[in-house]
Amino acid sequence: MDYKDYYKELGVEKSASEADIKKAYRKLVRKYHPDVSKEADADQRTKALNEAYGVLGDAEKRAAYDDLGRQHSAQGGGFRPPPDWGAGFESSSTDDNDFFADLFAHVGGRRRANSNFQMQGDDSHAAITIALRDSYHGATRTIVMRVPEADAQGRVVTRERTLEVTIPKGVTEGQQLRMKGQGNPGSGGAPAGDLYLEIRFEQDARYRVEGRDVFETVPVAPWEAALGGAIDVATPSGTVSVTVPPGSQTGRKLRLKGRGIPAAQAGDLYLLLEVVLPPAHDDKARALYETMAREMAFNPRQKLGA
Repeated sequence: MDYKDYYKELGVEKSASEADIKKAYRKLVRKYHPDVSKEADADQRTKALNEAYGVLGDAEKRAAYDDLGRQHSAQGGGFRPPPDWGAGFESSSTDDNDFFADLFAHVGGRRRANSNFQMQGDDSHAAITIALRDSYHGATRTIVMRVPEADAQGRVVTRERTLEVTIPKGVTEGQQLRMKGQGNPGSGGAPAGDLYLEIRFEQDARYRVEGRDVFETVPVAPWEAALGGAIDVATPSGTVSVTVPPGSQTGRKLRLKGRGIPAAQAGDLYLLLEVVLPPAHDDKARALYETMAREMAFNPRQKLGA
């Protein structure tokens, strides 16, 4: 049986406190979560992190694991399970290297021997990606999570769990939604931990979000920018009519106060104008451009001395 160094997996010292272990786990699981990570091995790393935290985040499992670690060091890097390793449970694992499953079952056997043992389940963490408009209006989303648990025989199995998540109006990127009792199960009848879902916004080239302020790029035609006038703009909160000032250029910013992400003190929505030229794809369009070139005598590089 191979020994697994869970401390190394989480990047912490063996003397790390419970808080330090939880902090390291949260940081790494956010980095490698398959929903947000672009790393090729994100799924495997997430599983390994969950496995490591499933042991080090549990006081009794960690104590049993540390005992095994001391044996591992005393044996010069080799590892032989202690004589009572299989006591109190029957392992049907077909993988002799399934260290986590055996440790889980071993500790589970010890817990069954102590009927008074109770421990609340660990909190779990994941990410959920939503559209920006969901933050404006609120939404309900269905997520499917893969969670490890022990079956009746003490084996570690992975099952899928489907949850309905209510996205409240006004959430911001990075905010965590707490789902009470939806974390890892407790032991001995103790309650489950909580599930924390970190909010992520879908990538959208039209929008940039800073806190509760939203920046939206708005294409305008040359005549709209030059002459000004009212235009309709689709925003995350719905279509609004805005007035483009005459003589506007690309990059001009129009502020719509209180049209950002809603809250008691809502953010603002900034419309960034982008002048877009119509394509000269036919004779008529080219003729119009040629007329402008002759009659307007416009040189955009004049201020540069050209």
